[in-house]
Amino acid sequence: MIQAYILIQTEVGKASAVASEIAGLAGVIAAEDVTGPYDVIVRAEAETVDTLGQLVVAQVQNVAGITRTLTCPVVHLS
Repeated sequence: MIQAYILIQTEVGKASAVASEIAGLAGVIAAEDVTGPYDVIVRAEAETVDTLGQLVVAQVQNVAGITRTLTCPVVHLS
C-alpha cells in the first residue's frame, strides 16, 4: 500500500469546501484545513503509485477551488 500527503492550495475562502469534498473520495484517509503556505493537507492511500497518481490527477485536482497540489509519497527509511 502506498500512502502520501497531498498539499493543496485553494482559492481564497475555499479551503473548507475543498477539504469536505476531498474527504469523501475513495482512498482519502483524512483531509484537513490548515494554515501556512498550503490550505488543505490530505492523507491518501492506494495500491500502487499509478493508482495514487490517478487519484490525484483524475479526482483531487478536479475539485473546484483548487489552484495547486503537491504530492509527497510516504517513504519508510530504516
